[in-house]
Amino acid sequence: MSDAESPSDEFEPIEVFPDEETPDLRPGADDCYKCSACDTNCPVAEVDDDFPGPKFQGPEQWRLKRKEDASVDSSVSKCSNCMRCDSACPSDVPLSQMHNTARAEYVEEELSMTDPTYWRNRILANYRTSAFLASKVPRIANFAMNFGPARWAMEKTLGVTSEREFPAFATETFREWWEHEGGADGSRERARAARERRGDDVDAEKKVAYFHGCYANYNTPEVGKAMVRVFEHFGYELVVPKQRCSGTPMFANGMLEDAERHAKVNVSSMGDLVEQGYDAIASCTSCSMALRQEYPELFDIEGIEELAENTWEALEYLRVQEDLSGELSAATVEDESLAQLAYHAPCHARNQGLDGQALELFEDLAGVDAEDVGDSCSGISGTYGWKEEKYETSMKIGDEMFEHMEEAEGEVGMTECPTCSMQMEHGTGYEIKHPLEVVESALVS
Repeated sequence: MSDAESPSDEFEPIEVFPDEETPDLRPGADDCYKCSACDTNCPVAEVDDDFPGPKFQGPEQWRLKRKEDASVDSSVSKCSNCMRCDSACPSDVPLSQMHNTARAEYVEEELSMTDPTYWRNRILANYRTSAFLASKVPRIANFAMNFGPARWAMEKTLGVTSEREFPAFATETFREWWEHEGGADGSRERARAARERRGDDVDAEKKVAYFHGCYANYNTPEVGKAMVRVFEHFGYELVVPKQRCSGTPMFANGMLEDAERHAKVNVSSMGDLVEQGYDAIASCTSCSMALRQEYPELFDIEGIEELAENTWEALEYLRVQEDLSGELSAATVEDESLAQLAYHAPCHARNQGLDGQALELFEDLAGVDAEDVGDSCSGISGTYGWKEEKYETSMKIGDEMFEHMEEAEGEVGMTECPTCSMQMEHGTGYEIKHPLEVVESALVS
């Protein structure tokens, strides 16, 4: 069993404002003593000399607002919401919380609904809606979204870069596959059979609620399938509750009202299961970050703290609750395409202290050699790299990662983050795998 810390030990939301409808983050700004560690670790500031950095975007703006009714500086829209500043700050200043709040204020006060940028950001922030519609006619959507003239038109009218190819929508969503496999009842039967096969207590209460997120549902259902098969291998019964987007792209685009509407659905459905003894598991590190950290920081919803305290990233959970490392060290991966993997740790994994876990887990896994490609940001930061005016910045940030990937052995990448995988593939042409798919190949396939 791993000695990794539990999420409740490691992620305690910082109390920086009282129980008021509008949060006041100015007291938190006083904890900043201008050491500039946040600016030094900011990937945007590193490549964009015009960006003033997270110190200005966070505590300095809040100090200004204490003295006068100052408007939010437009440069807040250049922040990518990678949250590396949170990890860098020695004083635990709630920087990303300040940025998210300031961004929402900027959108409300400065962006007109007649501005194409507003609608571009709104469409990108509400990816789940677009993906839901596209999933009804995936083949048509895949052709239309990557049709050259259509991409050109989207760039000229909305400012969505034409440099990137849109990810393909699956012909069968994860949730459709899940229902075909018998849903929760089918999972219960398979988990009981696995417990019996492993010599465990057949009646043991091993149950988790899977938060799959938008991308695993609509674009990469193979990640969700791997999650189900791996957890059932260890005897866990899964349920896939009603859920909406985690809100991560909405935070990054200043759409906090949209994010809160989605959060209320997620807290209600996932929270009810937590009360019944389920743990909440996410396969996307941005989703687990949202549920366990950003929700309690930004919203006051009944049950939100309990959900945050019982949310885990998928591999983290198995490291703590099971001897995942031991089972992997005794296994062999036969799939030769997984022999050499260039691994990128997402920024949101680093924020949760999970940046080294995949490399550690696969260190003794026969048939797999996973190589770290460095601690740089991938640069895409969700919707950030899809914006025409930010595409070049996104690629400059990603240059270091691309170089390290190309220096690594093999031409297959690995990461837990869906949009990091887009950037990795875009910059190198490599196929990208999720660590859960490697675990599935080792233990289940």
